[in-house]
Amino acid sequence: MYSTVVTTLGFFAIGVFAGGLALLMNVSLRGSRSGVVSALRGQEQHPLTWAWVLVLVASVSSLYLSEVVGLIPCSLCWYQRIAMYPLVIVLGVAVLRRDAGVWRYGLPLSAIGLLIAVYHVTIQWQPTLDVGTCATGAPCTGRYLAVFGFISIPTMAGSVFLAVTALMLLLRQLDSVEEAVGDVDTADEGTLDTPADAPVPTDSEA
Repeated sequence: MYSTVVTTLGFFAIGVFAGGLALLMNVSLRGSRSGVVSALRGQEQHPLTWAWVLVLVASVSSLYLSEVVGLIPCSLCWYQRIAMYPLVIVLGVAVLRRDAGVWRYGLPLSAIGLLIAVYHVTIQWQPTLDVGTCATGAPCTGRYLAVFGFISIPTMAGSVFLAVTALMLLLRQLDSVEEAVGDVDTADEGTLDTPADAPVPTDSEA
């Protein structure tokens, strides 16, 4: 079962990385961004749910590897968990409340987690770049897993952080569009409303 789970997680990481990278490029490029935002406008629940499912799967997988398989997390693994686990609650609540504004809290966590994961993967391939982050405990430069020869645990975590970061940026765009539309609607209503104390024209004035 262990080999099946690990292989599945490897395929999962590849798919999530590819999807996250594609989405990140789309939300970063002006021309593509407008198309994605237009397609998902009013459907913020979808990227919210996608992000929550990703962090939930990643969190459960990390617990499986440490609590069931018995792999000891290194310091950098714990730092990534600190960024990942709160997202399960934060995004879960956002899904229930349909709160697209959750990107304000989710984006910093996912971006920080992504930076840590990138550094972790880097020192796994180039141990000489380690600045002594894991002086004690399990070595951060070691690789418990090497699915397909290159996918390690921080690689899996990094793919999820990348995809969630892209989804948070997408939600930021969707949220800003809705706020802009709301401001326009409010302004239009203000020009049409007649103040309660405005004088009523008489027949002679008409």
